Amino acid sequence: MTIIVTGGAGFIGSNFIFYWLREHPEDRVICLDKLTYAGNLSTLAPVMDKPNFRFVKLDICDRAGVEALFAEEKPEIVVNFAAESHVDRSIESPEIFLQTNIIGTSVLMDASRKYGVRRYHQVSTDEVYGDLPLDRPDLFFTEETPIHTSSPYSSSKAGADLLTLAYYRTYGLPVTVSRCSNNYGPYHFPEKLIPLMIINALHNQPLPVYGQGINVRDWLYVEDHCRAIDLILQRGTVGEVYNVGGHNEMRNIDIVKLICHKLGKPESLITYVTDRKGHDMRYAIDPSKIHRELGWLPETRFSDGIKKTIQWYLENESWWKPIISGEYRNYYEKMYGSREKLS
Repeated sequence: MTIIVTGGAGFIGSNFIFYWLREHPEDRVICLDKLTYAGNLSTLAPVMDKPNFRFVKLDICDRAGVEALFAEEKPEIVVNFAAESHVDRSIESPEIFLQTNIIGTSVLMDASRKYGVRRYHQVSTDEVYGDLPLDRPDLFFTEETPIHTSSPYSSSKAGADLLTLAYYRTYGLPVTVSRCSNNYGPYHFPEKLIPLMIINALHNQPLPVYGQGINVRDWLYVEDHCRAIDLILQRGTVGEVYNVGGHNEMRNIDIVKLICHKLGKPESLITYVTDRKGHDMRYAIDPSKIHRELGWLPETRFSDGIKKTIQWYLENESWWKPIISGEYRNYYEKMYGSREKLS
């Protein structure tokens, strides 16, 4: 079977590729990635030379390029991780998010219709539901929770979700959608909370925390997320949305303090900064549906996952140092410039 994974040089997409090639070694995996600032080709170095793996540098908004790739590879499954995903950046430049996250999704689905894809899977986020109050720990996001977005990022992802479900109803495209809580684990881009705090702490640099740090997130170890998507692709019901949550709710400030403790760094490194505009207070997913229908539950406790994540960053300085210096952007031309490019 041939599967196209978009955004596969990013954090979750690359972990999914590693997972898929390990669990489904007979399949052919095509990674499509534009290699924007958050796409890092060096992440894929361990699989780049595998005979059943192919990397294509391509923008999902490039309709001619996407159709040419689909015509050549004739994929049976498409998993769309490609997205602009940083909330702060969406506040500064909303248009980029609308273009990639909505228009790009439509381009992929049009190609999926044209070339008879057996399943198109849209990877989304719990942020489309907005937020929950801190004083109501009994409330959780379910698949029936109304969409109520807070940022240009979450609005663009919600738009893509609605478009995906509309393609199912209007055209009969076999789609599924998953909405996950905050992922963490290896290869997480250093602008995000956990890797940023780990790397800053290692350098004894300030640990910037928004507001009072009381915002609560539900944390999901990335490999648990990959396993959930695999189950949805195998046994999920076409046209359905599945929430994927980690049952690991923690305040941001408590995560930062935990990282300080694990690394033997003083909490005096913590610096409180002006809060983000429209900052959501609490995310919490109820994953009962995916557990009931597909048997999925998160396997990684946060205490174990954060320990593995910190250890990975300690052992893989050669991956993240080029990122914080900006040198990683030269990796494509150095390591891959002589290979094919699709336009």
